[in-house]
Amino acid sequence: MEYETAEGQNAPLHTYEQAVEWINNLIPFGIRPGLERIEQLMQLLGNPHRRLKFIHVAGTNGKGSTCAFLTRVLIESGYDVGTFTSPYITKFTNRFQYNGQDIPEETLLRAANRLYPLVQEMAATELGSPTMFEVSTALAIIYYAEECYPDVVVWETGLGGRMDVTNIVNPIVSVITNVGYDHTDILGDTLELIAGEKAGIIKPGVPVVTSVDQPEVIEVLARKAEQCRTTMYLAGRDYTAERLHGDADSQSFHFHGPFREMDIEIGMQGEHQCANAGLAMMTLEVLRQYMAFVLDDEPLLSGFRHTFWAGRLEKVSDEPPIVLDGAHNPEGAASLVKSIPQTYTYNKLHMLAGMLENKQHEPVFRHLLSIADTLILTEPDFRRKMDADRLYELVRQIQQDMNKTEVEIIVESDWKQALELLKTRTEREDLGVVTGTLYLISDVRATLLHQSDSEKGW
Repeated sequence: MEYETAEGQNAPLHTYEQAVEWINNLIPFGIRPGLERIEQLMQLLGNPHRRLKFIHVAGTNGKGSTCAFLTRVLIESGYDVGTFTSPYITKFTNRFQYNGQDIPEETLLRAANRLYPLVQEMAATELGSPTMFEVSTALAIIYYAEECYPDVVVWETGLGGRMDVTNIVNPIVSVITNVGYDHTDILGDTLELIAGEKAGIIKPGVPVVTSVDQPEVIEVLARKAEQCRTTMYLAGRDYTAERLHGDADSQSFHFHGPFREMDIEIGMQGEHQCANAGLAMMTLEVLRQYMAFVLDDEPLLSGFRHTFWAGRLEKVSDEPPIVLDGAHNPEGAASLVKSIPQTYTYNKLHMLAGMLENKQHEPVFRHLLSIADTLILTEPDFRRKMDADRLYELVRQIQQDMNKTEVEIIVESDWKQALELLKTRTEREDLGVVTGTLYLISDVRATLLHQSDSEKGW
């Protein structure tokens, strides 16, 4: 088969694997906030993003789950939906979905060959080479605007909002899940600064829906919405999502919004997922009320009930019982610690955790130590991993401060050995939980579910 670029030259990339390798080899260019390179790329492509409708989703935690709820409900309601998310759990193609299916490998290869000469051309200019995330974002836009033409694209930010590459789009509605301490080295070290970055996705005349709850964060978002002369729908003020009950299979909540109220059942676990589903529901209500989206009760309720998102309080084994949850920052860990006893009954709780270097570890482990009987510390298979022995020194100090000497802490830097240890420790009436960075979750999940073609990363 002859691969060609848009210019008709022989294509430099001949296989899907080569295309992914090329994109991943742009990682050394790092995270470089700013829109100049993506704007230039879009211009060279004829600004295809302007032909698409986007739901833009930002926030510290819950972005992926909120995107999953929106996607599933819209698909079940009869819409063609593109979904762009990051990072991925199983395979690079997970990031670019159309109606819940990954981009075909040959389509990704074709789009990568289209971008390759443009990226080379830009690399030679003062703008420098586009980053891995910029090229992935451009690839998503090409896929949706020129290959599959969805009715709407659910569009997750990569980092922050204001200077995030995804902010090149002008959405039909903006969504901000919550604001907490993550990526403080880039976004700032106060909630107000981080909120200011997230608020960057709010656009003139485009409604915004949010479930933030800190007064100082609400103030930042409300001020930006006012500047943009647009309406902000706030959880607790304009709508509520009150959890009713739940078990190991499902949970339900009562949604009360400005236009209607109803009981909604979801299959995803954790009280925080009721908040994410409520946020998605309010977003859908904005689409229904103001943009003529047809969202009948039956497919809507079915969509919520059947939404699934890998690695979020996901039970992957019954014998022994093991749950995966990518709680890699303080807010995620707080949600995990609250949700585990609400959802599962167990005798002892054994946890396995691995982290990256650039995270706020102390508050995360304060949460984990509050409920764990055993804590196994390991290292994810990733270049920016946190050394397990260094992590142990930190956790030991926290343990002494908290006077939680009854928690057994074990160091096993090889994550495969650590997983075996977790499995042997976890009796039938116990619960094993793997948590921390999604790079660890991805490898553990692939191992426990016997997925041989697993890739992982950004």
